[in-house]
Amino acid sequence: MNDTKPPEKRRIPEPIARNARVLIVDDSAIVRQVLQAQLSRQAGIEVVGTAADPLAAREKILALKPDCIILDIEMPHMNGLTFLRKLMKFHPVPTIICSSVTPKGCALALECLEAGALEVVSKPGGSFSVGDVALRLAELVRVAMHAPPRVSTISRMPSAADFVDCAPEKSSSAAPVRSVAKPTINLNPTFRPGLSDRLIAIGTSTGGTEALRTVLTALPIETPPILIVQHMPEGFTKAFADRLNSMCKITVKEAEDGDAVIAGRALLAPGSFHMRLVRERVGVGSQWIVRVADGPRVLRHKPSVEVLFESCAQYAAARAMGIIMTGMGGDGATGLLSMRKAGAVTVAQDEQSCVVYGMPREAVLCGAVQTVAPLDRIAGLMMEFTTGALTAQAA
Repeated sequence: MNDTKPPEKRRIPEPIARNARVLIVDDSAIVRQVLQAQLSRQAGIEVVGTAADPLAAREKILALKPDCIILDIEMPHMNGLTFLRKLMKFHPVPTIICSSVTPKGCALALECLEAGALEVVSKPGGSFSVGDVALRLAELVRVAMHAPPRVSTISRMPSAADFVDCAPEKSSSAAPVRSVAKPTINLNPTFRPGLSDRLIAIGTSTGGTEALRTVLTALPIETPPILIVQHMPEGFTKAFADRLNSMCKITVKEAEDGDAVIAGRALLAPGSFHMRLVRERVGVGSQWIVRVADGPRVLRHKPSVEVLFESCAQYAAARAMGIIMTGMGGDGATGLLSMRKAGAVTVAQDEQSCVVYGMPREAVLCGAVQTVAPLDRIAGLMMEFTTGALTAQAA
């Protein structure tokens, strides 16, 4: 009789989930208190400290080693942009900008995104309730915990000397990054046969500002009309459109209700409003225009990519191209599927080049995507669509 017992299976311990550690940097004691109280109630988040200025923040980062920083922009002695640039140079930490909607704040916030910030969130006030802002910040903090910050070749933190008597760096937002001469656009929608009879719709969210800059600055003026939904707070979209317009050969503007959809121009949905494509009669013919209107949030967003894509499926069908890029959640996935079923060309940004592979992933999973491509390939695909080299495939 064999009394030998079989060896017990070795149990592999499950990884222990831990809370995301957050540092809040804001010169307002009230804002620090409100954000700390609200975020501390969110599952999986621990506010490990607060700081009133960059000097204090530097010491807290060294001592507390946060996974994520929530950073104000307009602070005394040094603005958030200057601090962020130093931080990303010496010791990158995922950073979310929490800013007031002011002309100066909006301009600096966009530069923060270019400097490596993950996202911009409006401070509570007006149409942005404390609860809504806290929920948005909580979502972004959870993403930031797993999103690698910008790579730095320097392994040290900035020294105290880097912050003493340091005047804020001059913002370049007062002047365009690159002044691009643009031809006068004829508002007759039939002025460019082969261009104005087709259009491109783009939806994106977290990481999308830099993705859009990469794509749009690569396009020539001979480009079909482009409609864009970028999840961004009210007030920031106008500054973002103006900034893109200063960089691109095409014209970029924040959409207004009734704007004509014309070649050589991109319309960006304004924050807190939905944008839809429609076709309306003009004289003996008809033309595409956009309708910009308030309404309930769709998939928790306003503007919603879903709303834009569904309208493009209805009014542009096989003459459209739908592109979904980096972002959290699933906004736009089923709308892109509707576009594909209507005969449109559909493209998703690939996982490797996304800041957050959420929206593209959901679109791929539901069968909405014809082509998956890295970010640096998307402008080329748009040109292939323009020339007819890229055509739709059956869903």
